[in-house]
Amino acid sequence: VQLQASGGGLVQAGGALRLSCGASEGSFPSAAMGWFRQAPGKEREFVAAINWSSGSPYYADSVKGRFTISRDNAKNTMYLQMNSLKPDDTAVYYCAATSFIRYSDSYYYTSTYAYWGQGTLVTVSS
Repeated sequence: VQLQASGGGLVQAGGALRLSCGASEGSFPSAAMGWFRQAPGKEREFVAAINWSSGSPYYADSVKGRFTISRDNAKNTMYLQMNSLKPDDTAVYYCAATSFIRYSDSYYYTSTYAYWGQGTLVTVSS
């Protein structure tokens, strides 16, 4: 499975961006998908995830109320609407997918996800 993330760019603080992630080939992992981000010199961190069948979302505290994750089952595509962006949101954003969720908190961990996209850079200027 190849995941393709897109939609990153340069935006001013307070602005908005919408990221997309789709599968380009192979069987689509159908349990969950997520967004992670990695800023320079920092570890990759969880941003949001979505249960593919129920649509239930999961968010990091730092983005709750500002970011919204969604999916289009027919298009096998996941989205991340990012509003009220802050300079601290600057990072490379990666999408990920898994065909299996073992525990209720599995959504938050990079080790849960077997498939990763190439990343898209989001830069928020102050």
